[in-house]
Amino acid sequence: MSQREQSAVPVVAVVLAAGFGTRFDPNNPKQLVSVGGKPIVCWSIEAFEANPRVTDTVVVVNPQVRHAVERLVDQAGYPKVRMILNGGAERVDSTAAALDALAAAGIPGDAKILIHDAVRPFVAQSSIDGCVDALDRFTAATVAFASTDTVLLTRDLGDVKVVQSVPDRPQTFRAQTPQAFRFSTIRRAYALAAHDPDFHPTDDTRVVVDYLPDEPVAIVAGSETNLKVTTLADMPTAERIAADILTQRR
Repeated sequence: MSQREQSAVPVVAVVLAAGFGTRFDPNNPKQLVSVGGKPIVCWSIEAFEANPRVTDTVVVVNPQVRHAVERLVDQAGYPKVRMILNGGAERVDSTAAALDALAAAGIPGDAKILIHDAVRPFVAQSSIDGCVDALDRFTAATVAFASTDTVLLTRDLGDVKVVQSVPDRPQTFRAQTPQAFRFSTIRRAYALAAHDPDFHPTDDTRVVVDYLPDEPVAIVAGSETNLKVTTLADMPTAERIAADILTQRR
């Protein structure tokens, strides 16, 4: 495929901001919490706004915060945001809602879809570019960061967890986002998963790995600063990262 043909393929960022954040603060949705003077969800949207290769953005929200997010988008005037959708009870429901909306909008099967957790506000441009590039060779890719800790795989022994195996550390990575797919690939994986009553994966890469096992998923380099804001204890680290970024921009 020529560079001109590659550039003609839509690159769609799906920003998932539909979590309820019960581990953070049930009364203060973390998508709207300010970090470095800016709501967390805005950091994530702006990462894709700033990337010239991303053509469109879809934001999937918890209905309870929809009006607030719509206000933020209107005030900032993000030109790439095409849709704001209500998400579902689980993460996979929110992804499925976005995929259905994109299909209804006529997004082609070869479009590149980058699915990102809104509460990872500091994704690097190099990771976004890495996802877009990886999809020229593979139909699926995920940002991940090499683990510096030894990882233990466990099994249950009665009411106790015991070690089942210890993978070689160079082969272990911590999953991050974006997770990227050709549109036809992620749609096919979700269609297969929909028939499985035990389908409860926690990320989209797992859907492809489980239901399309012959599709290799490429690793794209992540970073230590691609933090997922999960609890209030993550906020001091998030503020430090935001301060560093803002200092670099001055």
